[in-house]
Parts: sequence; C-alpha cells; structure tokens
Amino acid sequence: MNAETHDADTHDDGARDDRHAAARFRNALDSERRSAALYRGLAAGATGERQQIFLELAAVEERHAAHWADKLTALGERVPEPGGPGLRTRLLSWLARRFSVDTVLPFVERAEHADAGLYDADPDAAPGMAVDERSHARVLTRLRDEEPGDTAEGGRGIARRERWHRSDRSGALRAAVFGVNDGLVSNTSLVMGFAGSGAARTTILFAGLAGLLAGAFSMAVGEYISMRSQREAYEHEIALEAEELRDDPEAEAEELALIYRAKGLEAEEAQRVATTIMKNHETALATMAREELGLDPEELGSPWSAAVSSLIAFALGAVVVVIPYLFGGGTTALVTAVFLAAGALFTVGSALGLLNGRAPLRSGARQLFIGGAAALVVYFIGHAVGISGV
Repeated sequence: MNAETHDADTHDDGARDDRHAAARFRNALDSERRSAALYRGLAAGATGERQQIFLELAAVEERHAAHWADKLTALGERVPEPGGPGLRTRLLSWLARRFSVDTVLPFVERAEHADAGLYDADPDAAPGMAVDERSHARVLTRLRDEEPGDTAEGGRGIARRERWHRSDRSGALRAAVFGVNDGLVSNTSLVMGFAGSGAARTTILFAGLAGLLAGAFSMAVGEYISMRSQREAYEHEIALEAEELRDDPEAEAEELALIYRAKGLEAEEAQRVATTIMKNHETALATMAREELGLDPEELGSPWSAAVSSLIAFALGAVVVVIPYLFGGGTTALVTAVFLAAGALFTVGSALGLLNGRAPLRSGARQLFIGGAAALVVYFIGHAVGISGV
C-alpha cells in the first residue's frame, strides 16, 4: 500500500468517525432537549418549591443540551432547531396538570434511573454531566417520597410512599388503566369465540353486549370491594395509631424523633421537631401515619370513584369489538371487528408504553400480540366447537 492510498484510507476512517460522532451528539442533544421540556411541563403542574426544583432540573438539562450543540458545531455540523414537545412529554405534562405531579413522578423517576449511568463512560461528556444524571434520579426519588415545601413541623408528606396508582387520590386512574385493557381483551376474545363457532349475528351481538355489561359491573363491584377493604384496613391502622398517641404520647414523640434521626437530623434537632409536632394532635396523627405507616390520611382512595371509573373504562374497551355487529354481520362485521380490536390493543399498549417511558411502538406491538393471541385461541376453540356441533 503506497502513502497516498494509506492517507486516503485514513481520511475515510476519520470521516466515518466524525459522522458517527455527529449522529451520537445529535441523539444526545435531542434527548436532553426532551428532558428539559418534560421538566418544564411538570413545573407547570407543580407549585412552590417543587416547581422551582423542576425548573432547576430543566435548566441543567438545557446546559447539557448546549454542550452537545457545541460539540456538533466543533465538528462543523449544523445544530438542529429545537422541535416541539414529543407525545410522551405532552401526555405526562397533561396528566400532571389534570391529576397531580405525583401521578407521573414514578414514570419519570423510572426513566431517570434507567439513564442514570448514561454518561459514566462517555469521553465526550462534560465534567459533571454523569454526576448530574445520577443526581436527577435521586432528586426524583426524594420528590416522590417527600413533598418539597412541606416542613416536618407542618406534618405534611415527609414520606409520601404511595406509588403511581395511589397518587391519584380516588384510585380512578389506576382502575381506568386496567379496566379498559381488561374490557378490550376479554370481550374481544368472547366475541371472537362466538364468531368462530359460526353463530348468527344476533347471537354474537347478544354475547358481546352481555359480556360488556357483566364484565363492567363485575369490575366495578370488585374494584369497589377492593378499595373499600383497603380503605377500612388503612383507617383501622390509623385508628390504632391514634390510640397510641392518646395513651402514650411521650413514647410516640421518642419514636418520631428516632425516625427523624434516621433521616439525618441531629439528635437535638430531631427531638425539637418531634416535640413541636406533638403539640397538635391532628398534625401528630397525620405525621405518624405518614412516617410510621407510610399512609396519607388524605389519600386513602375513593371506592365509588374507582368503581365508576373501572365500569366506564371496561365498557369503553369492551364495546370496540361489538360495534360492527350493531350494523351488520358475516365476514364484513368479523373483519371490521378484528381491525378495530387490533387498533385498540395497539393504542392501549402504546399509551402504557408512553406512560412508562418505554418505546410506544414496541409496547403497542407487545399488547397487540398478547391480546391478539388470546382472541385467536378462543376463535379456534369456538370454530372447533361449532364444527363438532357440540
């Protein structure tokens, strides 16, 4: 190999390396911009110190984005203009405003923990960027466990351990998510089974409507009983804590002081905080419920809200496959039902993926495969039963 050939190969290798680096920098820039937009969206649904924390996190992500923009400029590459907020950002921001920031924090926290080591071995990352990413994950965990701006003396949220399905005070969001999915999968399978057996249109329609009503009311009753039992159990625990506060307040004060010492307060400061809290019985009870039991007396869940939400959500999922048989029958109705059910399954899976910070296409495809497989199995069972004349 002569010198000119060697120089040309070296130049080509360098060009390829630059193209690869530029693509990596653009991806990092886009990711940091999305994160900044998300934090600003969450800030719009928060108040007080929480809002300031989200804005500070957004500012850090914007500094990271500026770093990757500078790296692109150094390579002689054009820095792309910022795009609008993505679908996931818009969805999570809307949920934060519609329900509460607590509703979406676990999804954001999970994604941040997954990306915490993103820059650990990246030679192009600026000093401190890896530390920032790990710190963001810890800050979000603290935000979920504590409500910034609420002081220990005020007895508010030092340990808000409720997961996302209990962040919604009524339990309605959790019930809706599972209800629509259950209605879609179960009633699609039911209707496909009757269709596979060769049953008449009216029979399939009746089966679909019966499955919708039976399933919706069953889900509502089950959700109501579940939430009622859970609430009663929590209320019983809080009542026992109230008795302990009444019978032995000194021991409870010592216990609370130990909890604060375990959180990092000095012994004298922990005792002072505990003594201040114990001066008000209601504040003391609410604080002990949160700190010792991990319960928020104001967020025990509403059985009626969860039941109604579950009923409506199940019905919405179950009606999808019934709609074609309201207007016709035969192959046309069957094919239409299959396409509607497939689209709904994919949409529900994608929505859940967005909420969980996962790829929506992959989540949608997985949901479509699982729900579709269940419906297909029941269809062939119905077909076999129909042929045998049983």
